[in-house]
Amino acid sequence: MEPWTLYPRPSAAPDDLAGGVRADAGAALPEWSLADLYAGTEDPAIGADLARLADEAAAFEAGCRGLVAGMDGADLAGAIARYEAIGQGLGKLHAFAQLLFSADATRSASGQFFQTVTERVTGIGTHLLFFPLEINRIDDAALDALIGSAPALARYAPWLRDLRALRPHQLADDLEKLLHEKDVTGSTAWGRLFDETIAGLRLPVGGEEVTLSAALNRLSDPDRTVREAAGRAIGASLHDHAKLFTLITNTIAKDKEIEDGWRRYETPAAARNRANMVEDAVVDALVGAVTDACPRLAHRYYALKARWLGLDRLQHWDRNAPLPGDIERPIRWSEARSLVLGAYHAFSPEMASIAARFFDRSWIDAPPRPGKSGGAFSHPTVPSAHPYILLNYHGRPRDVMTLAHELGHGVHQVLAGGQGYLMAQTPLTLAETASVFGEMLTFRALLDAETDPARRRLLLAQKVEDMLNTVVRQIAFYRFEQRLHERRRAGEVPVEEIGAIWLDVQRESLGPTFDFSDDYRMFWAYVPHFIHSPFYVYAYAFGDCLVNALYAVYQDEAARGRGADFVARYHAMLRAGGTLRHRELLAPFGLDASDPAFWQRGLGVIEDFIDELEQ
Repeated sequence: MEPWTLYPRPSAAPDDLAGGVRADAGAALPEWSLADLYAGTEDPAIGADLARLADEAAAFEAGCRGLVAGMDGADLAGAIARYEAIGQGLGKLHAFAQLLFSADATRSASGQFFQTVTERVTGIGTHLLFFPLEINRIDDAALDALIGSAPALARYAPWLRDLRALRPHQLADDLEKLLHEKDVTGSTAWGRLFDETIAGLRLPVGGEEVTLSAALNRLSDPDRTVREAAGRAIGASLHDHAKLFTLITNTIAKDKEIEDGWRRYETPAAARNRANMVEDAVVDALVGAVTDACPRLAHRYYALKARWLGLDRLQHWDRNAPLPGDIERPIRWSEARSLVLGAYHAFSPEMASIAARFFDRSWIDAPPRPGKSGGAFSHPTVPSAHPYILLNYHGRPRDVMTLAHELGHGVHQVLAGGQGYLMAQTPLTLAETASVFGEMLTFRALLDAETDPARRRLLLAQKVEDMLNTVVRQIAFYRFEQRLHERRRAGEVPVEEIGAIWLDVQRESLGPTFDFSDDYRMFWAYVPHFIHSPFYVYAYAFGDCLVNALYAVYQDEAARGRGADFVARYHAMLRAGGTLRHRELLAPFGLDASDPAFWQRGLGVIEDFIDELEQ
């Protein structure tokens, strides 16, 4: 059983792996307490849990292996409950180690502890591998009869449904065991090397040595010379490590190709789509709609931005430049909390109450630190505990949006926790819904409260940039991965060719307003999603377009006095976790992601904002 995995958010500007806290962001930024999981790496409970779970997993295998097909409905339900409990225990251990590593990837002790726990959890999990494989050998009609005969088993019907969807790609037991055990020395090990390398980089910028995350943060500096210096330093540093990053990327892609071949996946992205329980055609429709819309969205907006900045052409370090007149007043942490919780409360007091727990119970880690993971994430840990949120808070308006985003994830994870360990985790196609919706609530609250036309224009422009980064840029990332993985099937891809693919998709997505200097050729190298979760990135665009359409439904229903009914259906969608597919979850709102018009509706919101800015 694979522990739950966290996926860092590409912050509102995915080139910002924030670093270098601003002194005026508020002195008392919170740091999380992981004591609800374990007291520390020396906590005796860690060893005790590992020993107990090893015994339970071995006993489970001894008592059930080879017998699953002969179980009645009640016995199978009991076996699934045991399997789930062991998995939740392993997930808790892995989450604790992963969160410690995320807090400081440069501490050798954290890396060693993370690797040790990962290896122990993987080893124990080997005893569980037989169980889903044997379930999938049961005939469909026989399994349906078992589900119909036992209410306890019927509860797990959604998990069994998703498990059966992977049957065509299931391997022989020994092969599944081999892949499971070798993962700790395969893609997981390469991922750790990537993380430690990124966290350890130090770049000369402006006469000082800074972390990569601090340098990336300077790409949003008002001073163009500062942005350029940071952009060139980043490119140079990544180029200095080009051999390593190229090896990691090629190895990850080849490893995936080998496993995809054994599992009979026809395209590099097919495994991700199947895991997301989304049809290839739906993803293709999203990618096609966004790609076709690039001239109407990104190309048009960045031409406007160049004019506002007084430039004929933009360089890559201008993409996230603040607009003229955009003097970012530092937003203290206490103010950010009030802004986000207020926006949540206006929509749903229940959601605001859940979000408040993250502040009150030390479930958030906000200060930027050397060695800390960049960007932001909300780790669900396990339903028996609670999620944890990691941020790098600088006191910028975009950081407030990131806080709103991650709290959306956190609220979603809390509400879905009632489904239990096997069914709480939402497919990635819906995983970004609550987070982006939380951002939209916060943005609308700020926009509605703004009466100054100039400030309103700046808020709209910031939102458009965030949406372009979430939709257009992430689909460009996805297309980069498609081309890279397809090319890798013909042999190892040299760094020059990877850079050429990267620049091609950037030109196509961002438009003719940009000139891309050679130092930008290596900017693919630090994006963690390419290493940890290939083809994940379209989930951000999926979520943003979905929320645009969903929020339009909310506005319409609220205008007709039916806002409370919408909120109730929205809560039900979040509580469903992974028990329902995207078609079932969206049907109560009259939405269908397989309809091309659905994506046009979501992209139309961005286009309308750009229309307003042009006027």
